[in-house]
Amino acid sequence: MVTFVDGPVRVSVPATSANLGPGFDSLGLALSMRDELEAEVIGAGLEVEVTGSGAGVVPRDETHLVVRSMHAAFDLLGLRPPGLRLACRNVIPHARGLGSSSAAIVGGVVLARALVAGGALLVDDAALFRMAARIEGHPDNVAPAFHGGFVISGRDGGVAEAGTGDFYAVSSPVDPRIETVVFVPPTSVATEVARGLLPPEVPHADAAADAGCAALLVAALAGQPEHLWLATRDYLHQDYRRPAMPESLALVDALRADGVAATVSGAGPTVLAFTDASGAGALAARCPAGWVAHHLTVDREGARPA
Repeated sequence: MVTFVDGPVRVSVPATSANLGPGFDSLGLALSMRDELEAEVIGAGLEVEVTGSGAGVVPRDETHLVVRSMHAAFDLLGLRPPGLRLACRNVIPHARGLGSSSAAIVGGVVLARALVAGGALLVDDAALFRMAARIEGHPDNVAPAFHGGFVISGRDGGVAEAGTGDFYAVSSPVDPRIETVVFVPPTSVATEVARGLLPPEVPHADAAADAGCAALLVAALAGQPEHLWLATRDYLHQDYRRPAMPESLALVDALRADGVAATVSGAGPTVLAFTDASGAGALAARCPAGWVAHHLTVDREGARPA
């Protein structure tokens, strides 16, 4: 008989940056900033505590994203707990393009499996990742949050909106010299707003150029960082989103004019710039007033016990 484990379980999940310029909805990188979650099965009811980013804003009931993700995983495992206690210590900024929702989803499904005795034998990592990607709707942030490092992901057999095929994720190496600085603005941009600015079609030449840059980016990250500036050129989404985040795109333009491989992180408005350990300090000093700069390394681990 399937049972629950005694006592609380804990997991930490990294922030992520998706797209990285040309890899729209397909390339993602885990970064060294982590949310920590703790859950325990209780006799009845639901208790949710949130500290840090989103505290006082996100719901603390059944609609909380971590709770919804846990229930989806419990259903996959074939049982529901009588009650749950959940504590979320959030470090990843919300609605800034650093994968806070993916961290919540991945953290939730991993927590739920860990609360079930022998859960990893009932649902393996591949099935759990696919569930997380289905909840999110696209895998570019979920994949590195789950697996860590740099991940190429997508949906086999059709676009996500068509609901065909299944999600895949393949890890790719990252040169140990490569680090990042992320510039986080004080205001947010909802992913739905950013996606709503994208046109239904793009010129064939732009699509071809973007495909070339995305392929080059895989090689640049793997061991040829001198190509990162060219490899992070985007033709598909950033300029279309400029009206929603003009300050972010102005920063990207200024950094790129100086030879820095800078992009919008995910749906924005955070800006990510690639660097190395020696250049991180000078780069962070270019943070606009009122923004916050973080020097982050590539996190080789995904969701893990805390």
